[in-house]
Amino acid sequence: MLARVCGHFDTTKAQLIVRDNPLPAPPGLPALIADTLAIEQESAQTAGSLGFLARAMVQATLPHKKVAGNEFERKNGAYTLHLLAPAKIGLPYGSVPRLLLAWLTTEAVRTQSRELFLGDSLSHFMAELDMMPTGGRWGSITRLKEQTTRLFASTVSATYQDKQRQTEAGFRLADTSTLWWDAKSPEQVGLWESSVKLSETFYNEIIAHPIPVDMRAIRALKKSPLALDIYAWMTYRASYATKPSEIPWQALAMQFGSDYGQLRDFKAAFLDALRKVHTVYAAANFELGERGLIVKPTRPHISRKGEP
Repeated sequence: MLARVCGHFDTTKAQLIVRDNPLPAPPGLPALIADTLAIEQESAQTAGSLGFLARAMVQATLPHKKVAGNEFERKNGAYTLHLLAPAKIGLPYGSVPRLLLAWLTTEAVRTQSRELFLGDSLSHFMAELDMMPTGGRWGSITRLKEQTTRLFASTVSATYQDKQRQTEAGFRLADTSTLWWDAKSPEQVGLWESSVKLSETFYNEIIAHPIPVDMRAIRALKKSPLALDIYAWMTYRASYATKPSEIPWQALAMQFGSDYGQLRDFKAAFLDALRKVHTVYAAANFELGERGLIVKPTRPHISRKGEP
């Protein structure tokens, strides 16, 4: 017996209706609903919110939380993403590097250039990421600078291996990055613009396989790295799926949640994040199966041509 999860949201009761049983809605649902209404009323192109993600970083993703050591691996079937960071710097994790990747990828597609300019002040760039500059040890400025350093210092290895072949590509995301930012005076305009030059391999991957997304959905889900990952994966999978497929929880945990202790902990976190994703991406078509998640063919949130 399958329990449907692709039901609907009762916005008055703030509940996700699954068959005849209401499930508690995730915290922050009213704000998500407001974002959803805006998304439905105006296309991403009209709203200036058309964005892109790199396929290599969607099929498998970064850690959600800080992890011990300087190596990290995620697997998605025959695809493996491996990250290696300098031990003194550490691996990127959480929502901030995901927001950075979304901005970098979108800007690369928009400009068709490896060299990207981040603006002449810290506050300007943080506004681009929909972040409010706050100081202190735990403030957003500290988090952004730390995660930017971790992301650009990491080396990525993307491997595809099946019975017939094995393909591996190793690269850094950026060849160089120069950030003229004053954390104590984020509004201050520098003498030079901060810039990043993407590595040729990463840039080519972006241009060859951009995944269209609605940046309003990215901003709405930015507090949950898992929800960001699920949203990107769901709209990417929708672009090529031709029949329903059930993905076991164990496989989903390897792809999205290898930093969770127990499978039941991952499943609970995944379902909570999935509710948030389904709020902003109502067309997503899926069910809960006996062994995992059944994903059905549907339209992407934005088509590959960038059409709504």
